[in-house]
Amino acid sequence: MKEILQKYLPSNAVEPVFQLIKINGVHLKIVNERVTRHGDYRRMANGTQQITINANLNKYRFLITTVHEIAHLVAFEKFGRTIKPHGQEWKYCFRNLMLPFIRPEIFPNSLLPLIANHFRNPKASSDTDAKLAVALKMFDPENDKNYIFEIPAGSIFKIHNGKTFKKGPRKVKRYECLEVDTGKIYLFQPNAEVHLLKI
Repeated sequence: MKEILQKYLPSNAVEPVFQLIKINGVHLKIVNERVTRHGDYRRMANGTQQITINANLNKYRFLITTVHEIAHLVAFEKFGRTIKPHGQEWKYCFRNLMLPFIRPEIFPNSLLPLIANHFRNPKASSDTDAKLAVALKMFDPENDKNYIFEIPAGSIFKIHNGKTFKKGPRKVKRYECLEVDTGKIYLFQPNAEVHLLKI
């Protein structure tokens, strides 16, 4: 297991993550990319605790996602199965589990202040923290995607399912975008990744 984790995690995080997996009896599966999520936690019918993490994540996002999912397990075990998945109990567990990793031996200096700030009140997904998401993306392999906030107003873009949109105005935190085929308006997070179409 440690040999596998070394491929996906910062080297100084391998041992502590391995211990978290062992102590909590986690069955960890590394899977192909799922567009809608980085990872998930499930208690199986036979009682085993399964966590799946996308294989395509950079090592810092892989670490945050793994601890995020273990925090679900710990929160349910500690506070019961009726708690909200991303409620106060989960935030408490996630923050406490993540604290030992927020160190310069594990994260680069450019990420540390953003991670420390994020974990004051962690969100259901690190992707909803636009500053942290953009900073984490710097460690991804090169790709041809853009963030919505980067593209000009009126641009036409495509999302993962092939649907095409026109970028509209920003409303509070999100952008109103018009689906080209239906004329419906959808709201997009500023850091949603899209393919800009050359029209």
